[in-house]
Amino acid sequence: MSSSLVPRPFYDSTIDSLLGTPEIKVLVGVRRCGKSSLLELLSKRLERKGVKASNIVHLKLDSYDVPLNPDEAWLYETLTASLASADASQTAYVLLDEVQEVEHWENVVRRVNTRPDTQVFITGSNAKVLSGELATLLSGRYVEIPVFPLSYSEYSAFAQAHRWPVTSEDEIFQRYLTYGGMPALFERPFDDRDSIQKALSAIFDSIILKDIVAREGVQDVDLLSKLIRYVFSTSGNLFSTKRVVDALTSSGRRASQETIDNYLAALKTAKILEECEQVGIAGKSVLRPKRKFYAVDNGLRNLSIGFNKTRDVGFQLEAVVFNELVRRGWQVHVGCMPGKEVDFVASRNDQKAYLQVSQSVLDEGTYQREIAPLEAISDAFPKVLLVADRWRLGTTESGIEIKSVLDWLKG
Repeated sequence: MSSSLVPRPFYDSTIDSLLGTPEIKVLVGVRRCGKSSLLELLSKRLERKGVKASNIVHLKLDSYDVPLNPDEAWLYETLTASLASADASQTAYVLLDEVQEVEHWENVVRRVNTRPDTQVFITGSNAKVLSGELATLLSGRYVEIPVFPLSYSEYSAFAQAHRWPVTSEDEIFQRYLTYGGMPALFERPFDDRDSIQKALSAIFDSIILKDIVAREGVQDVDLLSKLIRYVFSTSGNLFSTKRVVDALTSSGRRASQETIDNYLAALKTAKILEECEQVGIAGKSVLRPKRKFYAVDNGLRNLSIGFNKTRDVGFQLEAVVFNELVRRGWQVHVGCMPGKEVDFVASRNDQKAYLQVSQSVLDEGTYQREIAPLEAISDAFPKVLLVADRWRLGTTESGIEIKSVLDWLKG
């Protein structure tokens, strides 16, 4: 089964909930995370709902039959011709995939969105479409639908749909933790590690070369590559720009803090990197908050350490939990208090939760170290310790829930 045909219910329902709203719908996310497939799934759902084929205009703007240098005039003429045959008694749907391939695409999209009874959905994979420039390009008349690589629940569904020869859920989770959730991996042989690595390398290179180097005019690609490897290999640790500059200098590379910060900003714009800043707990402010960085996908992150299944497992678990919290719509920070740190403080509207992540708390010393920061928090918001094993699951006397990270990811 093609990975593009496996439903992703969370996104499918999110997209369907926006049908009929006047804004342009923009699917945003890192390259190859599945945005194009979501448009294909939408097109099929519309057909099943009785929308006539003539009322669904679905253009894949990076396909073979599109002109080599498509411009706004070509796009406008193409859409006008297609919409001329639409049934006026039904809503028309315009689905534009990889819209960045057309120069000045925004002029056409804004115009088409003013057509009566017309819904416009677009995806794009370059920084211009992913960045805050959208507000200017589309005059504020749009709504973003953030798209991420596969969640663990989606990954499990894909594995079942592709009839992977796995013997246990633990084996599926181990692969997810190591190779990440890029849908393209399901187009590769299950047991061919070299093929999987090549697929991830191709995705990584396209993000770096097309979304960062070309977009930002980066001259020192070697420095950018070294920075990415450093950030990925140290994800889960508090980040210091000065420390990075010092480390590069000691290895014979010179770079300013401004350059490093600019490169980090470009990585965030390309959606390959997410920032998690410190925040004070229990009224304690952080005068100079530090931050952690997490790759949007563990597979891309683990390219830098050779897919070592036994190295930095705790940090890999942290990254999976962080990305899942962001996917679920939480604002996530590192909790800071005197002498202690909480992995994640998650906030959403008037909700809040504190989460610690650990590979195992079977050892008493590790258990006490992980539980102490949560016990030091005096408010009544939920406090959760997520663990990869199942030895101490339950609720402590102080009300801290100890949960399996696997169960939590499926929840």
